[in-house]
Parts: sequence; C-alpha cells; structure tokens
Amino acid sequence: MGPTAAVLQVAIALVGVSGGNQAASTLSDGLAMVEAQHRIEAAPTAAPRPAAKKPEMPTPEEIAADPTVLPPASAGSNGTHVPHSSGPSRAEIFAHRRGGDPNSTAILLTGVALAPPDAPEPVQGAINAANTIVGRPYVWGGGHASFYSNSYDCSGAVSFALFGGGLIPQPLTSGDLMRWGAPGRGKWITVYANAGHTFVEIAGLRFDTVGAENGTGPRWHLATVSTAGFVARHPPGL
Repeated sequence: MGPTAAVLQVAIALVGVSGGNQAASTLSDGLAMVEAQHRIEAAPTAAPRPAAKKPEMPTPEEIAADPTVLPPASAGSNGTHVPHSSGPSRAEIFAHRRGGDPNSTAILLTGVALAPPDAPEPVQGAINAANTIVGRPYVWGGGHASFYSNSYDCSGAVSFALFGGGLIPQPLTSGDLMRWGAPGRGKWITVYANAGHTFVEIAGLRFDTVGAENGTGPRWHLATVSTAGFVARHPPGL
C-alpha cells in the first residue's frame, strides 16, 4: 500500500469518528506531506564535490636552483593572480653586482643597470642613457649620423652613454675615443678604445656591443674582458 492510499484510509476512518471537517483537514495535511516526500525522493542527488588536489610543492633545493618552479600566488593569498609560465631564468630574476666597493658599483637587474645612490649626476645620466638602447642591434656606423638611432656600433653606443652624462657634444669614433678625456682609468667611468673597437665601464659594469648570448649589440655585462691593446681614458674628475 502506497503512502497516498494510507492517508486516504486514515481520512475515511476519521470521517466516521470526528466528522467531515477534521477529516478534510487531515486529508489536506497528509497530501501535502506526501507531495513533499515525493519531491525529495525525486530530486537528483548532488554528486559529492571532489576534494581539491593539493599541489605538490617543490623542495627547497629545487626552489634554490630555479625560483620559477614556485606556483603562482592565488587570489586568496595576496589578492593577486599571476599566470605561471616559463619565465626568466634565475640569472635574470636576481640582481647582481660584480664586486668591489658596493657604494660605487652599479647593480645589473634583468639586463638593466641600476646606478649607485651616491653616483655623481653624470654617471647616473650615462647609465640611464645606456639603458635606453640595451638590446638594439649592432650595425656598423649606427649612432654616428645622430645620437638617436635604431642600431649602434661599438663607438656609437659608447658615445650615446657619454652623451647621456653630458660628457660629449657629438658622436665619436673609436679613434677619437683613444684621445678623448684624460689618460688612464677613472673612478666611475673608463673608456677602453683602440682602432677597431671600444667599450666603456661605468660604475663597475661593462657596456659593450660584443659578448652577448643573444647576439651583438649594446648590453651590460658583469664579466670583465682583457684590456690588452686598448687605451684607457676617462672624463676628468670621474
């Protein structure tokens, strides 16, 4: 016997005992209960939500070797979300300093040089100018028709940096730079030049158009190179 039939039998029995009004009320309540029960039984059961899979965290050794293995921050942790992808290498993430006096040595960060806070204004200007042409391609003669160019050769790049520091009024060739300024190394800026090539060291970093892994062109370098066969010159007082 189903629940609806059972309720009807109870209602009929009550009619004979308590009268029609009570039977009608009981019948109405019973049918409402049966209807609610049917709805509950007919409703689809929600599948249990699978437990969130806990991401596997890299070991401290793996993080030290490659910080990019860290998962991106979630929106619930610091309010931001950064899509994780193959990012820069560890060497590009961290700032590097060649050594020497930290108060007079620039820092190399993602290919850009950061001038020491106490560097004289011409030194900061030269570093800032050099930063603006980092990554430009090497083209012989580039940067000589005008300081502003889409490409630079070695002397064009050095000239642009010196121009940014207010140290020269026009682009100079390697031969010109062999006779420019004062002889010897400077405290902040030293230009190395010969008849075929030139580069400059500014606040301990080398700005050169050769020796880059991604091709030739104006770039900062931590590594030193041999200066044999080069004439060293510097701006007076720097």
